[in-house]
Amino acid sequence: MSRDLSTRTKLVLYGVLMVLAIPFVFPTWWMVTSSLKPVADIFAFPPQLWPSSPRVEAYQRVFELQPFGQQYLNSVYISVLVTAGTLVVAALAGYAFARIRFRGQNLLFLVVLAGLLIPSEVTIVPLFQMFFKLGLVDTHWPLILVPIFGAPSVMATFIMRQFFIALPGELEEAARVDGLGRFATFWKIALPLSRPALGAVAIFTFLHSWNLYLEPIVFLSSPEKFTLPQALTQFVDAYGGPMWDVQLAAASMTALPVLVVFVIAQKQFVEGLAHTGLKG
Repeated sequence: MSRDLSTRTKLVLYGVLMVLAIPFVFPTWWMVTSSLKPVADIFAFPPQLWPSSPRVEAYQRVFELQPFGQQYLNSVYISVLVTAGTLVVAALAGYAFARIRFRGQNLLFLVVLAGLLIPSEVTIVPLFQMFFKLGLVDTHWPLILVPIFGAPSVMATFIMRQFFIALPGELEEAARVDGLGRFATFWKIALPLSRPALGAVAIFTFLHSWNLYLEPIVFLSSPEKFTLPQALTQFVDAYGGPMWDVQLAAASMTALPVLVVFVIAQKQFVEGLAHTGLKG
């Protein structure tokens, strides 16, 4: 009897969760299915859950109207470089703040955290002037360097620091007994154990870089150098109106890979968050 009751409880719980998931799943479903509809059917009421006659013309026009393939490649390689660079900087800085004792350590860490309080809009003008003098405007270097050494890296450093603080000190003591130096201890002991935190940082960083919009519209002016968020705003007709089917097709191709990556890596993401913030 109790087993039947447990099964019923699970069914009710799953049913409630499915209902609660509708507001989150439906917009994505509507975006993908509407990209396969004629423009006249996109805003039909009630909305069609599946197009009556699916077509892929909008996806073809995405590549005809813009160098979308190159723009897609731009976003991919920029996000990968930013993620790799941030992991290196955050792991080293987080370990230093967590495990190396030096004068002014806490004060310096507070100064670093203060970077999170400064909106990116405040620093965009001086950053543009700096990169303009260096001749790096209309290149991808600002989109790579600013996130690695900016606010996203600060948050990543905080996450890594909290993870390394939670590691037992006996691990480092055993490493010293074995003759390992500071960097060898970090590389062979601390870093392999920090995979959950690295996974969470990687997802955060990749999503931030993938969705970056303000910096690309400030630093980039050549269509072949655009990233995807900037490219999505360029699909307009001769009168400046949105081309809904084409925009939805481009947005679907932009969003779906990120959703796939998150679904695959969600275990590492949740585990990484669960292991951070344990000690101050």
